[in-house]
Amino acid sequence: MRPLLTALGVLLLLLIDTLLIIVPLLLLALLRLILPGRLLKAYCARGVMCCAESWVEIGKRIFARLLPTVWDVRGSAGLHRDRSYLLVCNHQSWVDIPTLLATLGSRVSFFKFFLKWELIWIPFLGLAFWALDYPFMKRYSKAYLERYPERRGEDLEITRRACARFRGIPVTLVNYLEGTRFTPLKHARQASPYRYLLRPRAGGLAFALASLGPQLDALLDVTLVYPGRRVPRFWELISGRVPRVIVDIRHHELDPALWQGDYQSDADFRRFVQAWVSRLWEEKDARIARLHGAAA
Repeated sequence: MRPLLTALGVLLLLLIDTLLIIVPLLLLALLRLILPGRLLKAYCARGVMCCAESWVEIGKRIFARLLPTVWDVRGSAGLHRDRSYLLVCNHQSWVDIPTLLATLGSRVSFFKFFLKWELIWIPFLGLAFWALDYPFMKRYSKAYLERYPERRGEDLEITRRACARFRGIPVTLVNYLEGTRFTPLKHARQASPYRYLLRPRAGGLAFALASLGPQLDALLDVTLVYPGRRVPRFWELISGRVPRVIVDIRHHELDPALWQGDYQSDADFRRFVQAWVSRLWEEKDARIARLHGAAA
């Protein structure tokens, strides 16, 4: 009975938090669209960000008060809110996003996620994501692209336009290189060479680097591990049934060579970026194995 009451309490408080923040956030986003002048638009944009940061901070406090989860954060020293980062992370569950917000939300510049198009229809949150300039990506199947080849490259163009809006402001750009949540079935279908990861997709990362590379201060390689037999679901988190989450952060300097080529038309440059991503993923897979072993 207690887990159910905990989950209902967390959901109720998160809903109140969302309803209180969403009205001023959307109002400021609307004013940003219609008001003339760069200065007024900039003030409105900053107001939108303040609303979003307040929403995250209140959510963190709700989690801290009601949930017993221990956030085991490693490697967070040296993070700054006034710097820009490219954050790559393994993706296993809906728990991943609240974990990042709870552990890194106040330590780095505001997160910008690349979201699936379907998420825009989530009540309240979809509008908030739009107001915060989160890019919405449309994932097409191979069969669909064979029928409509003109759709190829749309996600990369969305990436390019979104990154152009982020220039000149501190931002933490979150990129799930796997493109989808890990499941044993997806792992088997891909014949992934990694034990704990799906195959990474380098294209979106390459375009983000091409657009923002000189602005980025570092790569944050974040690895999430949920000790136990299986990955928890979001309901288990808000029910207080996730005792511990390991958040391992590695800082990497970004080689300027990673954005000094044309990923689409230069085959040698494309292989260079893909090889760099593969090495990153091999190291992450080995790190996950060590963290699971240490947590056992």
